[in-house]
Order: sequence, then C-alpha cells, then structure tokens
Amino acid sequence: MSSTAVTRSMASRPPRVREQARDAVTLMAFSAAMSAGLTATLFVLMHLGR
Repeated sequence: MSSTAVTRSMASRPPRVREQARDAVTLMAFSAAMSAGLTATLFVLMHLGR
C-alpha cells in the first residue's frame, strides 16, 4: 500500500472537530502574540520619542 493512497483518502474527508479546534487555538495564539508584539513596539517607540 502506497502512502499516496492514504494521502488522497485523507484529503477527501472533511476536517475533524479536534483539527478545527487546534487550528482555532493556533490562530488565537498567533493573534495574541502579534497584538502583544505590536503593543510592545508602539510602547517602546513612544518612550523613545520623549
């Protein structure tokens, strides 16, 4: 049995709930990290401008 047959059958099935939940958590963590990074950058720039 080749791995391409398994890959094709997995690609045709809809994503599982836990996969969608993992993607949602990843997106939330990325968003939080970007927000914190942007906030820190703006904070530093504001204090350097004084």
